[in-house]
Amino acid sequence: MARLMGIDLPRNKRVEVALTYIYGIGRSRAKQICEEVKIPTALRTDALTDEFIAQIRALIEASFKVEGDLRRDIGMSIKRLTDVNCYRGTRHRKGLPVRGQNTRSNARTRKGPKKTVANKKKAV
Repeated sequence: MARLMGIDLPRNKRVEVALTYIYGIGRSRAKQICEEVKIPTALRTDALTDEFIAQIRALIEASFKVEGDLRRDIGMSIKRLTDVNCYRGTRHRKGLPVRGQNTRSNARTRKGPKKTVANKKKAV
């Protein structure tokens, strides 16, 4: 089993797809890594040699910010926004959409499940 950046890559997937399991590496970056290391496109993860793994690890460490470092940087950026007390920071703090989306009817991903508010009973 190949292990990169503290992540166990899945066994029977193409290397290009398996690299996307690392936080900060998507399909285009994984394809770019495979081209630079000259890995055949049909090669599966369980067929990777130690030499290929070492080359991939060296390339990722030299070129990209991934996993813990990337998570820390993103967290620090959000913390800076909340400390500065800017609009985007307050949206992060309240758990609302940050990039101008409508919140009247949608935004359930950010706001969580509906919280029903009961109506006042009408006086008879």
